[in-house]
Amino acid sequence: MYSPPEEKTPIPILNDIDFFRKQVLIALQNRGLIDPEKIDEYIARDGYRALSKALTEMTPEEIVKEIKESGLRGRGGGGFPTGLKWEFVRNATSPNGGEKYIICNGDEGDPGAFMDRSILEADPHCVIEGMLIGAKAVGAGQGFVYVRNEYPLAVSRLNIALEQAREYGLLGKDIFGSGFDFDIKVTRGAGAFVCGEETALLASVEGKLGEPRPRPPYPAASGLWDKPTCINNVETWANICRIINRGAKWFSSIGTETSKGTKVFSLVGKINNTGLVEVPMGITLREIIEDIGGGIPGGKEFKAVQTGGPSGGCIPKEKIDLPIDYESLAEAGSMMGSGGMVVMDEDTCMVDVAKYFLTFTQDESCGKCTPCREGTKAMQQILTRITEGKGKEEDLALLEDLAKSIKDSALCGLGKTAPNPVLTTLRYFRDEYEAHIKEKRCPAHICRELNTYTIDEDICLNKGHGCDLCRKNCSADAILGEKKQAHKIIQDKCIKCGVCYDVCNFGAVKVD
Repeated sequence: MYSPPEEKTPIPILNDIDFFRKQVLIALQNRGLIDPEKIDEYIARDGYRALSKALTEMTPEEIVKEIKESGLRGRGGGGFPTGLKWEFVRNATSPNGGEKYIICNGDEGDPGAFMDRSILEADPHCVIEGMLIGAKAVGAGQGFVYVRNEYPLAVSRLNIALEQAREYGLLGKDIFGSGFDFDIKVTRGAGAFVCGEETALLASVEGKLGEPRPRPPYPAASGLWDKPTCINNVETWANICRIINRGAKWFSSIGTETSKGTKVFSLVGKINNTGLVEVPMGITLREIIEDIGGGIPGGKEFKAVQTGGPSGGCIPKEKIDLPIDYESLAEAGSMMGSGGMVVMDEDTCMVDVAKYFLTFTQDESCGKCTPCREGTKAMQQILTRITEGKGKEEDLALLEDLAKSIKDSALCGLGKTAPNPVLTTLRYFRDEYEAHIKEKRCPAHICRELNTYTIDEDICLNKGHGCDLCRKNCSADAILGEKKQAHKIIQDKCIKCGVCYDVCNFGAVKVD
């Protein structure tokens, strides 16, 4: 008897997949489509066409004007208008008629962030091309790419791309026969988070200790070796050739009135679909978390999202319809940052989150200024006391006073933004702080010093058959019972490590 062949499900196109449907690729447009170690494949996708146009058809002033009209803002965190920065460097006078410099900031240190690394690994030539165009615009003759040493593949591919560009006459002397000379060197950073701040980065490139300095003067007027210097991050440079190729009007048509183009985010945390996403400015948090990210695993409830890395803030579920642009995020107490986006579910303790990020920034503080060095340490100590059940009601006011003082008086951006996770969690999740202090209770059961562990003897005996795993794994000998008997925790001996809860496979160990 004839049986028709079984119908096969067709392979979906990208726009049929929820993760890709709402993405708009500009900085990431070549990801996965070219071999980053073969310059010919980059050229085949219009690579270096924008450079040719910039060097042979446009004046430096016209290049700057095009970038200004595009509305591109720095993607490294501050969101300063890129074209305006270029204009400042273009108009700056170098001492004794000396050089000007171009720098690509690839010192990506935010926990959970990997946007810059991915661009350098997948499409290094677009960054090189952007820097070449920027150098022509501002009158620079030498460029540097500052990359953290923890990115060996990015460094390797970048060096390969630079060698290929020199072979093709795209770096070095008299590029495109235009009389324009420019070359790029790679500088490896040791991984200090503070070197992401532009003045600390400059010190590191110069071979000095990576510490920030007061501003003004700004790098645009007095930067590397006291010469005018244009610093932009990897994603910003990756947008330049796209803008020159397709025009300022095209780029400015994407996004919102004040936040143009797209932004790359690393979507991580308690989310079904993790990875890099590039979305138009103005998209809502809901669209990113639910449509692109696929929602929260295990049917759990969305609680908050941290944007902007350790310098950003925690945005609660009540603001899930917030549009993603510079102004909206700032109004909510957070920031765009370089693009880290950490999603949290109902099992997250927001006090613990604030402590984690503050511990990170405190560890990474260079120690040069007192507000950051001592202030963040004092805040960390208060948060530690609260999570251990030793907090006092006056601690909340003290935290807020310290946070505001540090924001006002710290030397650099790291210190000024370090209190943001604390301020936003106090603003939106104050009830959790009060539960820790007044009730000596962690609602999410994360702060183990506040937990009370008990064993449901019926479940232990009838479902777990007295498996004895909890007693065997208890380092404090705080559990009574034998195999095939109901077990019990001696509260006076319990050190609240939570191991019994972790090893119980039957749900007999309860946390209160």
